[in-house]
Amino acid sequence: MSQMDRTVTLEATSRRQFAFPHIFVVLFTFICIAAAMTYLVDAGSYERVISEQGKTVVVPGSYSVMEGQKATLLTPFMAVFSGMKEGSSIIFFIFISGGAFGVLKATGVLEKLVNSISRSLSGNDLILIPLLMLLFAIGGATFGMAEESIAFIIILAPIMKMLGYNAMVAAAVPLVGAGAGFSAAFMNPFTVGVAQDIAQLPMFSGLGLRVAYWFVFVGVSIAFVTLYAAKVKSPPGSSAELSKEISELAPLSTADRFILTVFAGSILLIAYGVIRHGWYIGEISAVFLMMGMAVGLFARMSPNAIAEHFVNGLKEIAMGALVVGFAFGILIVLKDGNILDTILYQLEQVIGSMPPVLTAVGMFLVQLVLNCLVPSGSGQAALTMPLMVPLADLVGVTRQTAVLAFQLGDGITNIITPTSGYFMAGLSVAGVSWGKWIKWILPLFLIQLVLAISMVTLAYYISWS
Repeated sequence: MSQMDRTVTLEATSRRQFAFPHIFVVLFTFICIAAAMTYLVDAGSYERVISEQGKTVVVPGSYSVMEGQKATLLTPFMAVFSGMKEGSSIIFFIFISGGAFGVLKATGVLEKLVNSISRSLSGNDLILIPLLMLLFAIGGATFGMAEESIAFIIILAPIMKMLGYNAMVAAAVPLVGAGAGFSAAFMNPFTVGVAQDIAQLPMFSGLGLRVAYWFVFVGVSIAFVTLYAAKVKSPPGSSAELSKEISELAPLSTADRFILTVFAGSILLIAYGVIRHGWYIGEISAVFLMMGMAVGLFARMSPNAIAEHFVNGLKEIAMGALVVGFAFGILIVLKDGNILDTILYQLEQVIGSMPPVLTAVGMFLVQLVLNCLVPSGSGQAALTMPLMVPLADLVGVTRQTAVLAFQLGDGITNIITPTSGYFMAGLSVAGVSWGKWIKWILPLFLIQLVLAISMVTLAYYISWS
């Protein structure tokens, strides 16, 4: 072997060594770490009672050490199966919505829609990025849009590619848009509503400051993604062949318009159902399934053809669906080991001894950490707010500020932590690795961190109530 050949071989080997692990490898590693923690962290638990509002909440000062369930050699492997059971509703939602959009994609109407948009905007399609993100942010702020974003990634991935953007943009538009709106929400019933209820505050009180914070938080996030999208958009010369293919597509036919009407109507129906009737992924899945069938009929597909396209769509997002089970597996191990309450207790002890303003910021940081372990807004509120409210009263932090610290800490890490099932599924559907995403979003995460700390600090100094 020549010196040049050896050099090339070594360089190729080096590149392989630095390849980021597969998402299943990453998640199973976290499961193993969680299993090891059952030996490193004492098991403990708070007492829980049913509140007047019918919610299970933690009793402050009731923490006690208890017998824990140590992980065995079989635990990490069983956790994957248990995680699949725990996350089954989200997994089946992804399968059904993916299959329905498989039927929609097979009609070719998306390509024609992109052609129509490109012509009407005359090359100014970048404006779609902030407009779409604003819509997703409104969804995050009002009805807690999160899992629903997976369906939109399935739609946006091919559209963004045809417009000249990459997979990162397709994932970022719904994930960052909804995530920013969710974090700084002004009337999200699952975070602000539940937390204010536990803190005995009027529902959605403090709306003025929350809306102002929302505009700042969402505006910065939209600017970050839009600037990136403008930077990576393929110039006309490098996508000439794709542009030619799009321009040669036939215009939208009457049948195509009926299909788009069914699609738009389904989205509006879901939004109405979620806001007015509290629909969740079961009802949303049903609407998507009906949409897929109706789209197939308008496209004059046979029942067998509809079924085949449904299966093809399901195949494309299978890995994204199964990622959810691995992510839930991490939480299963932590819960079975009874170490979540111990972690919360230790964090509570640390922030309770700080000056008031640092206690307020500490509450935010505690919620930030705990959201990696309990990625559920209402679940985290029930776990932490009964402890944070009396602590806030004790040190002179207003309850409204404690709620703000909770919602910001609960939201920011939703599109960072690998324990967030819908987020990991969304990345997988878009074809973006977790490592690549973390590297890309880190600057925005740090900016959001600074914004959140500043917002909590300001709320403390103005005694926001």
